[in-house]
Amino acid sequence: MRYWLGVDTGGTFTDFVLLGGDAPRIHKVLSSPSAPEQAILRGIDEMGLSNALAAGELVIVHGTTVATNAALENKGARTVLVTNRGLEDVLLIGRQNRAELYNLTPSTTPTAMRSTPVESVAARLDAAGNTLVDLNAADIDDLVARVREHGAESVAITLLFSYLDGGHEQRLGEALRAAGLPVSLSCEVLPTRGEYERGTATWLNAWLAPRVSHYLRRLADSVSPSPLTIMQSNGGTLEAGNAAERAVNLLLSGPAGGLSAALHLGRELDQRRLMTFDMGGTSTDVALLDGDLRLTQSGHIGPYPVAVPMVDMHTIGAGGGSLARVDDAGLLHVGPQSAGADPGPACYGRGGEQTTVTDANVLLGRLQPEFALGGNLQLDIAAAHAAVARLAMRLGLSLEDAAHGVLDLANEHMSQALRVISIQKGFDPADFTLMSFGGAGGLHVCALADNLGMTRAVVPIRAGVLSAEGLVHAPRKREMIQALAADADTAALEAVAAALLERGRAELVAEGVSGADIDTTVSLDLCYQGQSSTLALPWHGDPDACEQAFHQQHQQRYGYRLALPVRRVNVRVRCQARAVSPAPTPLPGGSGERAWQARLPGLSMPVPVYRRDDLHADQRLAGPALIVEAVGTIYLAPGWQARVHSKGHLLLFR
Repeated sequence: MRYWLGVDTGGTFTDFVLLGGDAPRIHKVLSSPSAPEQAILRGIDEMGLSNALAAGELVIVHGTTVATNAALENKGARTVLVTNRGLEDVLLIGRQNRAELYNLTPSTTPTAMRSTPVESVAARLDAAGNTLVDLNAADIDDLVARVREHGAESVAITLLFSYLDGGHEQRLGEALRAAGLPVSLSCEVLPTRGEYERGTATWLNAWLAPRVSHYLRRLADSVSPSPLTIMQSNGGTLEAGNAAERAVNLLLSGPAGGLSAALHLGRELDQRRLMTFDMGGTSTDVALLDGDLRLTQSGHIGPYPVAVPMVDMHTIGAGGGSLARVDDAGLLHVGPQSAGADPGPACYGRGGEQTTVTDANVLLGRLQPEFALGGNLQLDIAAAHAAVARLAMRLGLSLEDAAHGVLDLANEHMSQALRVISIQKGFDPADFTLMSFGGAGGLHVCALADNLGMTRAVVPIRAGVLSAEGLVHAPRKREMIQALAADADTAALEAVAAALLERGRAELVAEGVSGADIDTTVSLDLCYQGQSSTLALPWHGDPDACEQAFHQQHQQRYGYRLALPVRRVNVRVRCQARAVSPAPTPLPGGSGERAWQARLPGLSMPVPVYRRDDLHADQRLAGPALIVEAVGTIYLAPGWQARVHSKGHLLLFR
């Protein structure tokens, strides 16, 4: 018997979804941030899967936050940056963006990049990729000696115009690897224009790779002989051994699992225009799906731009564990600080005393005392009331009003994040369905839809662990990108695309994917002459059609088009294997009867409480109501109704 296990490590919980048996199984354990593999192994043991693990019967797909946490906490490896002579300060200068535009003496943000040793070489290419100053053996030997003097754990090499000819970088890389050092080359990490973005991506990869490699090696050894694959930021998976060298491609590893699941479910429900919000314990991730995953090269992690292709997602510090506080002026704030996994919200009974969003939901009765969080963590109702009481005293409000204030402010933060990925990019939220997941998402879905003028929403079955389930459904994937020379014609474009396709296919085949199961697409990054930002358009071999499509998309995105030449900037290639995962099981169906009634502060009548496992297909529910399950609660607000899909998803409508 073979099983598929999705494992999503979050800031508060590590989520598990097991598919392949008679029915899906879910589990949660508190995360162990200092050694994430310990929580994973503990969860596997608690689920009774140790024998299947030892027999190699578990196919484990993992979404990891190791790279993200290392970047945010400045805990990367000691890295030496190698660049061209005279350009040693490029990554520090950046784009000269300033957080405080009118401050004449702005404070600098301390980052690991500021303490990175930089070495340089005289070798140089021109803008066409021709050699101006060649690289000789003496230069290479001298550089290796200087790098070793820094006690480097990793090396990043980023030379001008290496995306046109990576020969100099590759020769330097070979010499440094021969000296026993891991090396990241910009011509491999991100072969595109923009020395700042390309250099930063390469430095991030080198800085994070040793930490990611050590973690994945420990985890792979612990789960062997069961296979281990890792989710990438682009929504596809790759074998764990290859992932260790692509740390910069794992910065959105966990959240990408939720989007993979949303894409899968959107197709199943025939609702391909989705706005998603994944609300966990520490943060909320929002994204927009318009038939497929939207990728961006304008992502950020902390203070660093991340120009490698990743899912287009906006993250804010608003989650169930977000702390509420009152400032010296008496104003209420919610987040971005979080109670985390330890001590967690006050209602977890682990010593937390500050009010969180979860505690506010407990006080308002939306989280019931009968509810066991994650199946094994009972709620401490008295501790939640005490925490909200302390906040209410500071605000001079009743407990109920204080709790509503916390939720209203958290909802507004999340609504604004959803506006960023919709209205600010030319999309009307009313044209989309809001899909909620994450452990806390179901409690806020109706309020967010109301704030955005949306009338449809979906809460998938097992929504509290949907990111973990999405990992199982994610395909093996490679996203390749290559800058084009300024004078590249259609023949040159086709040659670059063919080379990328061949490489992407070869990498997937090397991971055991059948060549017949690989689907490919090619697209172009285009812009008007003089622009620096691009739009990606499908490439089908017709230059005129592609250019016309660019004009139309520019009009839709920015509201205008220009009578200027259109430049071809990059070729993108996607090689994707069809995902092989178990078929979804139909909803077993129950009586549909309510489990009990509850009194919720602010509502005059008792509210029915349903166990989600007791609902049956096509059952209709009217708000206000609560639907509870082991990994989350859905609050169906007044004025909203829900219909139960045949697979158990809740389809909400106003």
